[in-house]
Parts: sequence; structure tokens; C-alpha cells
Amino acid sequence: MPSPTDARPLEGIRVLELGQLIAGPFAGCVLGYFGAEVIKVEPPGSGDALRNWRVLDEDGTSYWWRSMSRNKRCVTVNMREQRGRDLVHRLALKSDVLIENFRPGTMEKWGLGPERYAAEHRALVYARISGYGQSGPYSQRPGFASACEAFGGFRYINGYPGETPVRPNLSMGDTLAAMNAVIGILLALLARGRLGGLGQVVDVAIYEAVYNMLESVVPEYDGAGVVREPSGSTLTGIVPTNTYRCADGRFVVIGGNGDSIFKRLMREAGREDLAEDPRLANNAGRVAHQREVDDAIAAWTATLDADRVFARLEQAAVPAGPLYSVREMVEDPHFKARGMFETVNVRAGTLRVPAITPRLDTTPGRTDFGGSELGAHNHEVFRGVLGLAQEEFDQLVATGVI
Repeated sequence: MPSPTDARPLEGIRVLELGQLIAGPFAGCVLGYFGAEVIKVEPPGSGDALRNWRVLDEDGTSYWWRSMSRNKRCVTVNMREQRGRDLVHRLALKSDVLIENFRPGTMEKWGLGPERYAAEHRALVYARISGYGQSGPYSQRPGFASACEAFGGFRYINGYPGETPVRPNLSMGDTLAAMNAVIGILLALLARGRLGGLGQVVDVAIYEAVYNMLESVVPEYDGAGVVREPSGSTLTGIVPTNTYRCADGRFVVIGGNGDSIFKRLMREAGREDLAEDPRLANNAGRVAHQREVDDAIAAWTATLDADRVFARLEQAAVPAGPLYSVREMVEDPHFKARGMFETVNVRAGTLRVPAITPRLDTTPGRTDFGGSELGAHNHEVFRGVLGLAQEEFDQLVATGVI
């Protein structure tokens, strides 16, 4: 295998990030991690609202911001001013990728829509993230992740039968949309290299990113009229895969749904009778007798502490895992050995942030610095990248354009 280098796969690619909060910015975060030069545009004075979300450091800045905006050069531009929009346009002309996650039509209203660049900068990859996409009857709806997770089918099947559907305590739709945008951007850059240097529009809808996760839900409905319903901690049609309480009150997730794995699991649980039961020899039979199977496993785990359950199942080659909080993750030797945490310097000291996958053995990504202060790179970008004269730069500052 080649040795790792300092080079990263996206070096030489400039990304102009106009998005706010999560979906657009996380796409920019991933691209920057793998070497792209990311210029993030924020409104003067207030900045991206994410700067003030959730838990704040002693400087009053969100820890989330420090992670999400790593490796980005942060500039301020008042895009409600024509001179501000002109600056953004000039930055776009010098960029390979533009990312925006405003409501559809906003960029067109500002004169910064993709049709302008189809004429002036045909190589630009123009990535657009919105709740419902750039077309269709619902395109103008406000598109936060919560609503789009419901519309995209995920919330319906998440939770327990007959109860209010639940959400994971994450903005999953935004993150999925960001990863869809990254895939689309990389594909567009690849196509640009093969199609005479032409860029294209990447249209990402949050609800569609969620919809892409639905596995067999659509063909099962179309072919058999089956509507997938919520199933609590189990997975419909696959047995056993569930969460079980141990004697010390901790939980273990066990996936014993392979035929041979099921036999090993039952033998480890002291249920040789179920291991050899012809009714349970395949998944269809286990689904028909799900309660009996789950009750047998739950009765066994209730007699042992979680660590003992893990040890025995590992020895028996049965997939199992603990329910980790972040506290357990940061202490676990496997997370550490795999390099899943990085430490960055921030104004308040040092901060541990999550590494971003996938892992590349020759040109890996990395965090160079945490999310910067508001407008920290104004001079560097506007004077260095755009070549503004000092007098013009000072005038833009004085009038609140930047």
C-alpha cells in the first residue's frame, strides 16, 4: 500500500459556501476535511445562527460551530445589499463549487441563480439543498429536517405501534441531505473532467435524502400492498434483532438473524432446544415465532451483566453491541485506535471534535483548525482572492457591506 501523504484528494478545489445552519454547511465541512478550500459567507454582525445553537463555550460560541465550520475561511457579506451580492458573484466566478441552501428562488431573486453561471462560468458546480427540491408543487414550502423526515417516510416507521412517532435526537435529514450533496458534487466534478469542463446543477431535497433510506418499503407496497409500520426496537421481518436488558440494567443489541448465528446464540443462551427446533431453522419461521425467540433471549440476558453478555457472544461469533452514549465512545479503545477524535486549538483552549469518514489510506482527510471567529478571513479573502484595493475594502467595512 502507498504511504499516507499530506496531500488530500480535493486540494485545488475552491468551494463557496452560502448555506446556513446544517445541511449546506455540513456538505462544505466534509469537502473541506478532504482538502477543498472552503470560503464560508455569513451575514455581518450576527453570522450563521449555528454559532449560537446548543451548548456554548466560554466565549459564547457554539461547540457545534467549532466542529461544523472547521477548515473554513469565514467571511462576512451583506447579501441584501447589491454591493454584497456583487462580491459573492465575484467569488463564485473564482470557485469550482457553490453550495446554497436557501428557499428555492432566493438566489434567482438576488441575481445569483445557476442560469447566470451557465453563461458566465460554465465550469461551476452549483449545489442546491432545500426541503422539497427546486421543482414540483411543494418546492416553496419551508423545509426543515423535522418536517422533511416526516414527509420522506422515515418518521412514520420510527417508534412503537400505536404511539406517537419519535425522532432521533439529531437533525438526521439535514445530515443525510449534506452527504447526498457531497456525493452529487463529487460526481459533478468527475463529470466535469470528462465532459469538456462543464459544471452542472446538483439538486438535493432533504425529503429525498430521507426517502433514499427506505430500503424495500416501496417495492413491498407496490408488489404486495404491504405498508411498513413502526416496530419499536425490532426490525420488521428479521428475527432476532432487538435490544435486551441485562442484569446490571444496561442494554445490549443482538443481531442473531443468520441461520447459523441463531443456533450459536441459542446454544450460548442455554436453549439447545430452540437451536435445533425445525420451526426456527430459517428467518421466516423465526418471524412467525418472534415472541418466543425474543422472550428466550431476554430471559438469558437478564441473568448476566452486560460485559459478560458481550464476552460470551463475542466468543460465540454472534453480533452484539452496547448502547453507547458519547461518554462511552470517547473512552472506548476501538474509537481511539481508529482515530475517531481529533483535537483542535480554539480561542478558549483545545477541543475534541469527531473525525470525518470515510478513511483513505493514502490521502486522508484531517482537521486543520476549528470554526473561526466571525469575519476572521475577510482581509485574506477579499484582498487576497478578489484583489480588492485597501481603500475599497475599508469602504465596504465602513458601510457594513462586509
